[in-house]
Amino acid sequence: MASSRRPTYKPVQPGSRDKAPDTGEAAQPGVISASKSAPPPAAPDNQRAKRPSGTQGSTQQAPGRQSVPAGTGGQQLSGGKAEPGNVLVFPEPRGKRLRRNVIVAACIIAALVAGLLLAAVYSPVLAVRTVTVSGTKLLKPAQVQAALKPLLGTPLPQVSDEDVNALLKPLVQIKSVTTQAHPPSVLVVQVHERVPVALVKRGKEYLLVDVDGVRLGATAAPESVKLPVIDGGAGTIGKDLFQATTAVLGALPANVLAKLSNASAKSVDAVELKLVDGQTIIWGNAGEKELKARVLEALLKVPADPASPVNIYDVSVPRHPVTR
Repeated sequence: MASSRRPTYKPVQPGSRDKAPDTGEAAQPGVISASKSAPPPAAPDNQRAKRPSGTQGSTQQAPGRQSVPAGTGGQQLSGGKAEPGNVLVFPEPRGKRLRRNVIVAACIIAALVAGLLLAAVYSPVLAVRTVTVSGTKLLKPAQVQAALKPLLGTPLPQVSDEDVNALLKPLVQIKSVTTQAHPPSVLVVQVHERVPVALVKRGKEYLLVDVDGVRLGATAAPESVKLPVIDGGAGTIGKDLFQATTAVLGALPANVLAKLSNASAKSVDAVELKLVDGQTIIWGNAGEKELKARVLEALLKVPADPASPVNIYDVSVPRHPVTR
């Protein structure tokens, strides 16, 4: 006869799933047990991610995963080296690239310009072979060209106004010059001569002098030169009176200067001029000489009146001239 007794199951006590009963018997049916899996073998030392000092006590990483050092931008490490395929390359900013190109281009252009300048300064292709002269009246162009002969063969860029003035200094008739270079080999010299304002008698000849008293030439026929004669000259009337007289003559326009016969000065404040027609001009001192010259020029343009001829023009006070 079959037994009516039911099988019974022994409940598992809490916390006893992971160990067998002390009796050493196999686990009873219906008892569920679990055990921890063995940890994987440790990675070799050369594959371990190195930790910087001072990181002890930090959270442990999951087994089998390598740590990524800070600052690698998320790059995977293999054997301690970055994988080239994972390196991020950022393009250079356009503005920076443009500035670099501009600087390089400027340096190249500067080098080319410097080379051209050096070639121009020292190249024999630009050597002076011809000197043309203009503006001469007292001198002849050939005299100026002869004085500038040492410049032949010198490169045009090396020729300056100072060099030309130094070579022309013995020619006292020249006050200043202006030079122009006409490549490849022509030097143009514009001469500014001193202007003679009077004649000074010395023996049988008459010397041409300018406003500074510089002797510009000589002539034996004073009537051929339409300039007044200074009575006595610098040696007789004294340097101060001579300079006062030449200063007055230098202020007169050429058409008035051509009408004068002679000039004299009893003092620096009493300069007198004589016209070829015999009239006298009382000039006074050298003050306001430009205004006095304009007033005298206007008075001389007034038509002569035969009924009351003018013998004296007094412009010593130019704002109140007097004729009598």
